[in-house]
Amino acid sequence: MTLKSKRHKKSKVWMQEHVNDPYVIRAKSEGWRARAAFKLIEIDDRDKLIKPGMVVVDLGSTPGSWSQVVAKRMGANGKIVAMDMLPMDPIRGVSFILGDFREDATLLELTKALDGRQVDLVLSDMAPNMTGIGVSDQARVMYLAELTLDFCTTHLKPGGDLLVKVFQGSGYMELRKAVDEVFETLLVRKPAASRDKSAEVYLLGRNKRAVM
Repeated sequence: MTLKSKRHKKSKVWMQEHVNDPYVIRAKSEGWRARAAFKLIEIDDRDKLIKPGMVVVDLGSTPGSWSQVVAKRMGANGKIVAMDMLPMDPIRGVSFILGDFREDATLLELTKALDGRQVDLVLSDMAPNMTGIGVSDQARVMYLAELTLDFCTTHLKPGGDLLVKVFQGSGYMELRKAVDEVFETLLVRKPAASRDKSAEVYLLGRNKRAVM
């Protein structure tokens, strides 16, 4: 079998699994833009992250399912700023920034959108375009998580929370240690909507430490 044939077969299997995925079916019936909505819903039901009047930043937001969850659960009182490299259809109550989080220009635009307000909750479901080269992909995932933590050190208020997607592998324990140093509590969440075969987990940092 040629490499092209193998890729085609793998893509076909993935599509069949995706179409029959109960979370995909449920997302369509309930009006969520992606199955990922149920990851945040489960975590928020358990950990009570989203509250009225918060300032929330949603990194890697497209197609917008996490912003949908936040907007619905937070209500009209609050501010949501979402960002992604790919366009996102508008969501009522959500300000969207199109840009690459790794670039200073995008970070500046995000800072301007906050208009001097510190953030209560940072959400990051960011992941790079996967190349299939494990070592390279893992390094890029961890780099995005590290940038997210750096953003928190500047823009997240004391007592604020962080939820960031990572993959278990090289650099994972080092990142956990770094998050633990910034927050009073570190939790690991693997929601049911995360596929079993995926190394994806979410690090939840609770109560950012005040800078002495």
